[in-house]
Amino acid sequence: MKFNKKNISNLIFVILLVLFFIPNTRGMMQIYLTRIFSFSPGVVEVDERKNVVSYDWKLHGVNTESINFDTTKGKVVLLNFWATWKAASIAEIYSLQKLYNDYKEKVVFVFLTEDDDPEIKEYMSAKKYYYPIYRSLSTYPEPFVMKPRPATYVLDKNGNIVIYKRGPANWNSDQVRETLNKLLAE
Repeated sequence: MKFNKKNISNLIFVILLVLFFIPNTRGMMQIYLTRIFSFSPGVVEVDERKNVVSYDWKLHGVNTESINFDTTKGKVVLLNFWATWKAASIAEIYSLQKLYNDYKEKVVFVFLTEDDDPEIKEYMSAKKYYYPIYRSLSTYPEPFVMKPRPATYVLDKNGNIVIYKRGPANWNSDQVRETLNKLLAE
């Protein structure tokens, strides 16, 4: 068999296809491809932004102190609904961890999950992530929507939803960082 560009690309395609059918590699392939094709989330147009009216929301800290969401009022907030078993959540969490590393002192990060503690602790330990995880103890306020996951919101200091993204995204992008810097400066 002569190896030319066409044969090599066909071989690579077949290998990738086979990897999708092997149960142990399917999940990792989905995560990897989702990361490749995840783009920076867009900013919501000013006239289309929704406002969080009520901040009364009790959150149990899984690996941090429990809080009431009202402590975030007047601050820039990144709120992420995620799950350890959801490939889309796993795909984007790497970029969220990088963003958290740089903005944890300036932005309030709230990562919400319904997963049980053993799964969360195992996942966090295996991946060496350390962002703050919460579980909701009361009904989340309007206009937040928890499902499908992941769903991520960025709020300005007035409670306006500046970024809303359902599905995976690259949160460690220049556009997100510029938006956060602008919101912090206001």
